[in-house]
Amino acid sequence: MRKYKPRNSSLRNKTGFDFAEITAKRPEKSLVEGLSKKSARNNYGRITIRHHGGGHKRRYRKIDFKRIKQVPATVASIEYDPNRGARIALLHYVDGEKSYILAPLDLKVGQTVLSGEKADILPGHCLPLSEIPLGISIHNVELKPGKGGQLVRGAGGQAIVAAKLGNYCQVKLPSGEVRQVLSRCTATIGQVSNTDVSNIKSGKAGRTRWRGRRPSVRGMAMNPIDHPMGGGEGVGKGNHPMTPWGKSCKGLKTRNNKRTNSMIVKFRHKKKG
Repeated sequence: MRKYKPRNSSLRNKTGFDFAEITAKRPEKSLVEGLSKKSARNNYGRITIRHHGGGHKRRYRKIDFKRIKQVPATVASIEYDPNRGARIALLHYVDGEKSYILAPLDLKVGQTVLSGEKADILPGHCLPLSEIPLGISIHNVELKPGKGGQLVRGAGGQAIVAAKLGNYCQVKLPSGEVRQVLSRCTATIGQVSNTDVSNIKSGKAGRTRWRGRRPSVRGMAMNPIDHPMGGGEGVGKGNHPMTPWGKSCKGLKTRNNKRTNSMIVKFRHKKKG
């Protein structure tokens, strides 16, 4: 973490990264592609997610979430990725191929990483869940064999293999949820890098706009025609917190996937009553 001297009001509470772990300034050209901005609009041009838009121009880094290639690879560099909070690592395989992966904590340049059942239990190695001992920190966990990692990919995230029962493993996720995953699904050893990302303070509104986040107006500051919580003489506290469309925004269950409910051993939300 880096703290700035309060030379002006925008630097007074600003914090950032010192980027000490970054070893390359420019990305690998063959693994980069253009990224067009949608501003959270669908194909009709209608806003589907509010408060998105603007932001700095970015290029997308192609990340290998599948880790199918079972050939030793050397970590060439640790790089910054503007599309995610975690750092990424550039791998050079023995056969000459290159790819990006999510960089786990304590992964260093020059180390060798491997994928497959015979890989060691070391940060950056990718194995099936059946080959990972209990209590080991993992990330980039698959839900379907061969589809690629879908769970625990954010900066600082880590899951734990809690139990093994037949063809399934119980994985405890960062949210506290315990989920059954097929033992054939793969996961990467270690915790995702850049654990201090949640401690960053923007310091000014413009820095938030650089990230593509537009301002959000409180419902209580609106008129009654614009929001259910708007209007009133003075500060009204009568209504329950709700969205502009009248749906409760505190405690309302939005999950609607009964097909996979049986795979969840322990839900992340505590049952009331």
